[in-house]
Amino acid sequence: MAKAIVTGLAVLIGCGVAEQTAATFQLVGVVGGVVRVEVPDSTSEVAFLGKPQLLLGSSAVLAIPLGTESGLHEFAVIPGEPGRAFGVVEVVAKDYPKEYITIEDEEQVSPSAKTLKRISRESQLMRTAYARFTAHPQDLVPLVLPAEGRKSGVFGSQRFFNNQPRKPHSGLDIAAPVGTPIKSPAPGVVVVTGHFFFNGNTVMIDHGGGLVSMMCHMESISVQEGHAVERGSILGTIGTTGRSTGPHLHWSTSLQGERIDPEDLMRVVNSSYDGSASGGEPADVE
Repeated sequence: MAKAIVTGLAVLIGCGVAEQTAATFQLVGVVGGVVRVEVPDSTSEVAFLGKPQLLLGSSAVLAIPLGTESGLHEFAVIPGEPGRAFGVVEVVAKDYPKEYITIEDEEQVSPSAKTLKRISRESQLMRTAYARFTAHPQDLVPLVLPAEGRKSGVFGSQRFFNNQPRKPHSGLDIAAPVGTPIKSPAPGVVVVTGHFFFNGNTVMIDHGGGLVSMMCHMESISVQEGHAVERGSILGTIGTTGRSTGPHLHWSTSLQGERIDPEDLMRVVNSSYDGSASGGEPADVE
C-alpha cells in the first residue's frame, strides 16, 4: 500500500495498484497544531477525530487538539474514491514551556462562589460560539495577524498563577500599547461581544467551516454581534481588561470547538497562498 510521510502537507493520490482500494498517506503533526492535506475536488467532507474538518478548496485543514494522544489517527475523505479513501496523521507530543505569573487580585486566581457562577455562564457562551460550524470559507487565505506588537505569550504554555497550576494557555499574546488597533484576521461574522471576568472585553468571530477567532483584554470594541467583517476590519483596540498584567491582545483560534495554535494555523493555511511554509509572525518576536 502506498505511503508518503511529510510534515504539514500531504497529497492524496491513487496507489496505482488495481487490487488495492485505498492509498494511505501519513502526515505528521504536533498536539495543539494543524496539518493540511490536498483532497480530490469531489470531496464534500474530511472527518478526523470524529469531527468534520475545515475545507479550503482542494485542501483540508485538520485540527489536533492539545489532549490528543500521540500515535496514528486516521482521517476519512468523503465521498471516498478507489485509491483515495483515507490517510493517517501521526500525532507527536510537543514540549510546551511553563509560565509563572503573579496576579495581585486574588479573586482572579481563586474566584468566589458568586464569581464562579458568572464564569460558568460566560464559559457556556464561549463554548456555544466555538461549536459553530457554518459554511466553509471562500476567502480565508491569507490569515493576517490581528495586531502589531511583541509576542508576549505562546499557545500551549503551562501556566501557574501565584504558583497554582491552571489550564494551558489557549492562544497567542501580542503586547502593544493601549489603543493599538485590533484587526480581523479574515472575513467572518461577529457572534459574541461582551465583558467577561477572565477575558475582559471580548470579541468572537465565526470565519466559517468551524474556525472561530476570539480577541480578549480589549480596551474598546468597535463592532456589534451580527456584523460582517472583512480581513483587516477594525474590531477595537488593545487594552488590559480582565485577568491581565499589562496591555496586550490574547488571540485564540478554534477549529471544531478545539483551541489550536494560531501561529501554526497561519503557517499551514498561508502556505497554500504564497507557496511557502511561513505564515508571518508578530513584529519584534522574542
